[in-house]
Amino acid sequence: MLPAALLRAMADKLVPGIPHSTRIAILQQTETASEEDVKDFAAEEAENKHKTVLQYVLSSDHSRNEVVQKMNFLSKAFETEDPMQPVSAIRKVRHDKAEKELFLAQKNASLKSGARGLQARKDLKAAEDKFQASLEILNQEKELIDADTVQEDTQAAVDTLQDLQAQFEAMKVVDIEQQARQILIGLGFHETTFDKPFLTLSGGWRMRCMLASVLIQSPDFMILDEPTNFLDLLGVVWLENYLRQLKDTSQTTIILVSHDRDFVNAVCEEIIILRDQKLTYFKGNLSAYEKDFEEQKLYWGRMKEAQERQIAHMEATIRETTKTGKKTNDDNKLRMAKSRQKKLDDRMGVQVSATGGRFKLNRDRAGWHSSSREEIEVPTDEKGTSLILPDATELRYPGPLISAEGIVFKYKPNGAPVLDGVDLVMHMGDRVGLMGLNGCGKSTLIRLLVGNALPTKGKISTHSRLKLGYYAQHSIEDLQEQGQTDPNLTALGLMAKETDGTMSEGHLRGLLSSLGLQGRIASDVPVSRLSGGQLVRLALAKVIWNSPHLLVLDEITTHLDFHTVTALASALSSFNGAILLVSHDRFLVRSVIEGKRDEEHQLDDDFEGIDDEMDESQSRRRAVYVLKGGKLKEQNKGVEQFEQSLVKRVQKMLPAQG
Repeated sequence: MLPAALLRAMADKLVPGIPHSTRIAILQQTETASEEDVKDFAAEEAENKHKTVLQYVLSSDHSRNEVVQKMNFLSKAFETEDPMQPVSAIRKVRHDKAEKELFLAQKNASLKSGARGLQARKDLKAAEDKFQASLEILNQEKELIDADTVQEDTQAAVDTLQDLQAQFEAMKVVDIEQQARQILIGLGFHETTFDKPFLTLSGGWRMRCMLASVLIQSPDFMILDEPTNFLDLLGVVWLENYLRQLKDTSQTTIILVSHDRDFVNAVCEEIIILRDQKLTYFKGNLSAYEKDFEEQKLYWGRMKEAQERQIAHMEATIRETTKTGKKTNDDNKLRMAKSRQKKLDDRMGVQVSATGGRFKLNRDRAGWHSSSREEIEVPTDEKGTSLILPDATELRYPGPLISAEGIVFKYKPNGAPVLDGVDLVMHMGDRVGLMGLNGCGKSTLIRLLVGNALPTKGKISTHSRLKLGYYAQHSIEDLQEQGQTDPNLTALGLMAKETDGTMSEGHLRGLLSSLGLQGRIASDVPVSRLSGGQLVRLALAKVIWNSPHLLVLDEITTHLDFHTVTALASALSSFNGAILLVSHDRFLVRSVIEGKRDEEHQLDDDFEGIDDEMDESQSRRRAVYVLKGGKLKEQNKGVEQFEQSLVKRVQKMLPAQG
């Protein structure tokens, strides 16, 4: 996964080798924002104060807006009777260009050193001279401008305006407003919200709007950092298809960071891996990379084991030869042993070329090295922090953990029911997944089941000894608010308050450590400084500290990275209690609820031992439900059935690509 800092540096063209003319659009998660970014966000809020949702998206097409702005500026100059207005206008346009070139030259000079730095400073000096000359021309008194210069500048203004109009006409081939509307609908917006002020949107809907503002552009590079956050499955499937369509109809290169395994597999054709401060590249999607990685690990592991056996045998032979030579004073044997030891030290290591052929020293080991062969390195797994969940407390007598019968819920007495006749029963060990589009009532049903709200009709009963752990959809926002209220509050301090002194500091540290919050992160780092992923772990600690029988998890993967989602799936699959999972993550639902170990995903190591646990719990119920129209409908084919039901709908929602 590429870090946010690298993505930002690419977008700002701070990475050497990215031309200044390259058009880059970026969607970045705001939680990673620096202080400088926060200032930019504040300035952007002031700029977008009166913009509607649709206006915000349309205003993001910077290249189009720049053409329109220049075109309108020059057109107004020709609408006046003053013959000097076009002259002033073209000079202002030229000066703005010189100012932009100066800014780029300053940035380029600050990033380079050595010979390239010397050339960059020469370019900077030329840009400064050009800017100064442009400034003098811009500020020249009108009375001092001769007739020939007026004619030349006026003609230049006419030519520039014609060029801009030609560019704009080419851009009008695509109906950008219609495209913006289709993109917004694809991301879950209703047409009635298009005229709603952008700043009145919640955080999740703002992120969707920002995603739309990136998708509508036609950049050379499109950088998307966790674009599926806050999208329901319909939005995710729509985005998959949109990006695939974009690949076929444009030259845009998409750089994608996502924890959604299925989304990455569907969209990506090449994987970039950041390990040990180096970038490596793999042609193929994530599943192909994981399969190749496992094959490479097996190949090099076997080679290393075989060579270690060979080395052990050779060392034993050398010791025996040396021992015999010393015992008999045989110099030949001693020289033989020394020669063999030298070969052993120099020639043990990789015995094949990069392509798998015969190793040749002058081709495969060029340059100066301490040995003739490179040491065999077996690839090691890069996993996220392992997560360990405590076993559920044993129930003293059987019975359903929670039972909902004929649940009806209305926000208003005379309003339409959000839930209409919902029945759901969960026993110890059950795995139930709840899916559906945003706004269908999933979170409402969860709030009723956990006792945070009362149904309009129907009955909800729970086991008398039930311990319930509830991870709410807005758990992270609640923790962030607590961190802002008490800037000195740490994860350890928060858990001490949560448990009300029933757990010792040692036990609390152990609990937090089992979820990846070790040492000083737990005791010294304020909650307000924790990352999104760390806040998820802290929220999970609040849920599991008392060993609940039933885990109710509402969109827990938001803010988690790819490896941590995998670790979470493994931990939940091993949990002996019941799980009610609300999620749009197809991989998580398949793994935890359906109990599938998808061979395509090569996750044998992560799910080691799960099959044995499945055999021991044959009575475990597994079911995936979709909530639609206020009713629960079981999906006999699981998440795949729900996904397939959305495909035809998505095809009709896709905008035409220009």
